Amino acid sequence: MSEANNENFDLFGAKVEKDVLLRDVFLEPPFTVLDTRGGAWRNRKRLWKNLGIESEVSREGINLMSTQAFAAEKYGRTAKDEMSGVSIFDPALCELMYRWFCPDAGKILDPFAGGSVRGIVAGKLGYFYTGLELRPEQVHSNREQAVRILGAGNQAEWVTGDSEKTLDQIKNLSADMIFSCPPYLDLEVYSDDPDDLSTMKDDKFEEKYQKIISKCFDKIKDGGYAVFVVGDVRDKKGNYRMFTEMTVRCFVKAGFKCYNKAVLLQPIGTAMLRANKVFGSNKKLVKVHEDVLIFKKH
Repeated sequence: MSEANNENFDLFGAKVEKDVLLRDVFLEPPFTVLDTRGGAWRNRKRLWKNLGIESEVSREGINLMSTQAFAAEKYGRTAKDEMSGVSIFDPALCELMYRWFCPDAGKILDPFAGGSVRGIVAGKLGYFYTGLELRPEQVHSNREQAVRILGAGNQAEWVTGDSEKTLDQIKNLSADMIFSCPPYLDLEVYSDDPDDLSTMKDDKFEEKYQKIISKCFDKIKDGGYAVFVVGDVRDKKGNYRMFTEMTVRCFVKAGFKCYNKAVLLQPIGTAMLRANKVFGSNKKLVKVHEDVLIFKKH
């Protein structure tokens, strides 16, 4: 059969690109590069944000995402976001990961819940979500948003407590998927609680991080996937601290297998403006991506 006979055309005889067909089946092409800059991705993100999902609160009651350095480093904020002072975890990414790696009506465990996005998206799509969060004020905010957006008796629940301890207290949870975005070491300190990972030096961080991931391994079903969105951060001298590698190391040590790795390509935003100063003065490449690590319990 000739190559032409394998081509796809729409009703009007126009050739249909392969990635369009992949989006029809998978929502986004299942490639190792996830491009948030595309029109389809931006449209889905806008629809989710229009539900009224609010950003994460900080220890002072001020949006954690309000500083350009933190937001650009962890969430790849656009110039528009920075001017508005509003930034949330990407709900379009949540939808994609849930549809790809969790069965319908499955149970999702999030050991570093933070804001409301992952729970609200899960509940809206019919999944059962349990998020663990150290800060009671954040849990209160998340629950209020879930009731407002999803209604009373929704399927998203947040539990206040340190994941290392709280995972032992949740006896009957058998998760189909683990999905989270952990603290990026001490890039942003979320609280004064000594159990807060973001307050710890790298060695202590990894020790506790490892314990939490190991307890997650015990809570997920055989064959289940764990998806962590991570990114590296620099030390005071500008050297990378290898947080992505630390995460892989902790998961493998816990018993997971590293199954997929993807690059989450973020909007360029103010990176163009920062590049001249950052690279011009010290040769540091401006980071415009995060890492999406997918592990499997075999």
